[in-house]
Amino acid sequence: MLESQTTIDEGTGRAKAVASGSGLALLLLAFFMMPQEARAQSLASSFAPKGTGSLDHSDFSNLLASYVVKGSDGVNRVRYRALKAKKGALEAYLDRMQKVNVRSLSSQAAKAYWINLYNAKTLDVILDHYPVKSIRDIKLGGGFFGSGPWKKKLLTVGGKKLSLDDVEHQIARKTWKDPRLHYGFNCASIGCPNLMKTAYSGKKINAQLDAAARAYINHPRGVAATKSGIKASKIYDWYDSDFGSKAQLIRHWQRYAKPALAQALNKQQSIRGYAYDWSLNDAR
Repeated sequence: MLESQTTIDEGTGRAKAVASGSGLALLLLAFFMMPQEARAQSLASSFAPKGTGSLDHSDFSNLLASYVVKGSDGVNRVRYRALKAKKGALEAYLDRMQKVNVRSLSSQAAKAYWINLYNAKTLDVILDHYPVKSIRDIKLGGGFFGSGPWKKKLLTVGGKKLSLDDVEHQIARKTWKDPRLHYGFNCASIGCPNLMKTAYSGKKINAQLDAAARAYINHPRGVAATKSGIKASKIYDWYDSDFGSKAQLIRHWQRYAKPALAQALNKQQSIRGYAYDWSLNDAR
């Protein structure tokens, strides 16, 4: 997608600059891009978990259990129209989560915290604009190259205003460097890994992320291996640095693949393309 003179990968937090020939534009671009790594490291260190605390996410789990349904195609969808009636409960959970001292949590509890906070706020954003065909249609701005809801400062944790991109890219990914995070964060789209029917918890986070990875990789929208090559989710292209080389990516898939897919991946290791469906994961 082209916006102004910058190519935007929506929802990935990455902007690829296209040379404009304007000195001022280049200076502004340099100002925006250069401090990005420093800002990310600063945010990650600000929220680095140092304690042993845990959190109760049962109120969020109750909402997910009630309003997330599995479609016949294996994709979890949300009953957004019905969930609107419970928006107050969702907002109460978000208010409670934003008052948490994240540094007091254990590392596993903090990882679950950020995933749940992101997913709950994404649901809240969708409800604020529902009905909508795609989350990309919700344009909240939020600075240079802002598009969609990801860059707008929508949350306040520990006195810091945070965007959804901040939570995912500048805190969680920087803190844990765990590619399985991509199976936890949900962007309200059909192409995204499933929004699970229960909240993540510190005690179960590894098993939950493994289950989410297994569900996505073994669904055609995640990985599909045919005689003509592998067609995979665009997530693996957007975040190629998290998954490593092509050989490392294929080993990652094989770790979670069911026997039929694992066998196909052994025979065919040529990636012929990537795809992603941005349609809203609506149960209507």
